[in-house]
Amino acid sequence: MPTVPILMPQLGESIAEATVIRLEIAVGDEVRADQEIIEVETNKAAMGVTTICNGIVSEIRAKEGESYTVGTILGMLEVTAEEVARTGADTLESIEAKHTAEAEASAQEAADQNLHFAVDDADAYVESPAIEPTIKGLPVPTGTLGAHYISPRMRARMDDLGLREADISAVAGTGAGGRVTVEDLEKFIDYLEAWPSTKASSMRLSVADAMRRSWTRPLATVGRPAVLDNVLNHRRNCTPKPGLTLYMLRAFAIAIADHPTDAGYLIGNKVVHPRSVDIGVAVQIDDGVVVPVVREADKKTLPELLAEYNDLVDRARRRRLEENDCRGGIATVTNFGTFGLTLGTPIPLPNETLILGIGAGVKKPVWSNEVETFIPATVADLYLTFDHRVIDGGGAGEFLTRVSELLQTPDAL
Repeated sequence: MPTVPILMPQLGESIAEATVIRLEIAVGDEVRADQEIIEVETNKAAMGVTTICNGIVSEIRAKEGESYTVGTILGMLEVTAEEVARTGADTLESIEAKHTAEAEASAQEAADQNLHFAVDDADAYVESPAIEPTIKGLPVPTGTLGAHYISPRMRARMDDLGLREADISAVAGTGAGGRVTVEDLEKFIDYLEAWPSTKASSMRLSVADAMRRSWTRPLATVGRPAVLDNVLNHRRNCTPKPGLTLYMLRAFAIAIADHPTDAGYLIGNKVVHPRSVDIGVAVQIDDGVVVPVVREADKKTLPELLAEYNDLVDRARRRRLEENDCRGGIATVTNFGTFGLTLGTPIPLPNETLILGIGAGVKKPVWSNEVETFIPATVADLYLTFDHRVIDGGGAGEFLTRVSELLQTPDAL
């Protein structure tokens, strides 16, 4: 009988691999076309791998907890010739023949063009000569060399290990000017081998990569209190009741629509304004955060946004977001007050200029001009982290004050 491989599918145009989190089949199981047989996790959501045709599982190569690139064979199905003809499924034999033909064509093309890329390993990388410091015991910068210089050989080894410059900041360098060498890195890795460790999930690696890229900009944070009593009273009279984060998101969107340059991007000598006020909402899930995006939040009222918002948050928690659900946000709102935190400095995503953080509401005495005395009120501190190249502290403070003012008239949201 023909054998049809179960391949890791392309789960999104920017997704190169996924991690198997659950196998829902066993060898000998009979499966039908389009049946979900393997659950995988990408850096954005959990998805299902389905079969292309009817058949019997003859082999399972995938292992739970392991990551596989797109196109990797996860298992095998035994199918009938009639089923192959009906579905047009590629058999293992036809795939291997195709790969062989492509390899031969590539080799022939290289030969025809007389391309020779072979490099002797001994000469592949040339280390710069060590330079003795002029004052013994003190590292001396030597032109372009120094602690921040990374040689091509070092860069190649870091790429092999999936490391970035921030990851080697703890490595003591013995090279010229305090430079970290490959030997230094290898000793550090060997040293860490004896430490307890756990494998980072795809979600954790995605968050780490985004934060590394975000921190290449000059980010700053300002904060101010916001009285929440009007919002809480408004919420009590709503059915269904909007979450506090949605009130914040709506006020945030209106403030951005009023001052779009505050959420703009500095590109060369221009500040590019957002084309649409699409606001992300940070949702905490196991070992990470996902940020689904609420579209045109400035143009929809609170009741109009409620169903869309609840659906996005629900699917985010169940890891059932689609790739487009997380695209195109210009700013994010994150409510870390749900964890009892009153202070925070959230970091915007690399493609965003602003992020609004919400602290936990606490009872505080607030001065009332009406009765000319202090009265108890629920107050939450708001924090705005921003790209300091685009706006300054004064502008960020005015923006945050505008958000606080909008929260005092929840009926208008």
